[in-house]
Amino acid sequence: MHNGYFSYSVVMKVSHTIYDKLIGLENLFLSWNQFKKGKIKKPDVLVFERNLEDNIFSLQKALKDQAYRHGPYAIFHIHDPKHRLISKASVRDRLAHHLMFAELYRIFDSAFIYHSYSSRVGKGTHLAVLNLTRALRAVSRNYAQPVFALKCDIKKFFQNISHPKLLQLIQKRIKDKKFLWLIEEVIASFVVTPLGGG
Repeated sequence: MHNGYFSYSVVMKVSHTIYDKLIGLENLFLSWNQFKKGKIKKPDVLVFERNLEDNIFSLQKALKDQAYRHGPYAIFHIHDPKHRLISKASVRDRLAHHLMFAELYRIFDSAFIYHSYSSRVGKGTHLAVLNLTRALRAVSRNYAQPVFALKCDIKKFFQNISHPKLLQLIQKRIKDKKFLWLIEEVIASFVVTPLGGG
């Protein structure tokens, strides 16, 4: 005691940023286990998992040193049934995407309107159809009156979205500079080719 009060030294704790937690080994392995669900028989996933620890440690070091550089995309065509041009990143890069998505989801999900259904926990196509059916029934007074629904799509949305504007919106909610660096690295990796892909 000193002058009737306890004297003590303040121990400053090192504050962990979003990025520090994001690239922790435990989080990387957890993300890998989530990422590989439903993909375990894919050849590129099998190759990555063959040397899983080396690949995870290598990715973590690159992320920690901010030496990570996103690789090129494989571009291919599918018909499901309409024609789509798909840009597919490597397993290593998709694991980085998965890491980012989990954190971005935590930060942004509460800002979405209720009727945003894509890639959200507890949402999806089935709930969207169910809620549309309920809305149509209510507006049409149990189908007694005609109603109209507009179905539309933004053509080549991901190819045309403004990267600077997207980053500006992200920066309003995220202040961690290292995390922003990784987000910008991934966004900048998608470059529109003459074929119209990434």
